[in-house]
Amino acid sequence: MKKFQHRLDLQVRDYECDIQGIVNNAVYQNYLEHARHQFLLSKGVNFIELSSKGIHLVVVRVELDYKLPLKPDDGFWVGTNIEQISKIRFGFNQPIYKTDGERLVLQAKIIGAAIDNDGKPCRATMLSDLYD
Repeated sequence: MKKFQHRLDLQVRDYECDIQGIVNNAVYQNYLEHARHQFLLSKGVNFIELSSKGIHLVVVRVELDYKLPLKPDDGFWVGTNIEQISKIRFGFNQPIYKTDGERLVLQAKIIGAAIDNDGKPCRATMLSDLYD
C-alpha cells in the first residue's frame, strides 16, 4: 500500500446512509473534502485565510471509482497525496479504505485550481512545497 502524506480516520454516521443501508454516493465527496482541508491545515495552509486574501482553491474535476460500500458505524480512513499537474492545476489522489481489513472502498482523483477574486486562474504557489 502506498504511503500517504496525510491520513484521516473517520466513522460512518447513520444519517449518511440511504434507504439501502449504505453510505449515499454523494456523501463520499464530503469525506474527501474534509480530508483535503485537514491535509492542508496539517501543512500550514489555511483554506479560509487564503480565501480572505483573494486566493480561492476550487475543484474543477472529480473522478470517483466506487469499489465497496460503507455501512453505519464502519470505521474508515482517507489517504491524501497532492501532485502538480500544470502551472495552475493540482491533483489530490485520495483513496478511502475500511479500517477493518484495509479494504479499498473508493479511489478518487480530484483536480483543483487556484483562482483570484475575478475568477481568473492564478498560481497556487503556497502548495508547491507539498507536491509529491
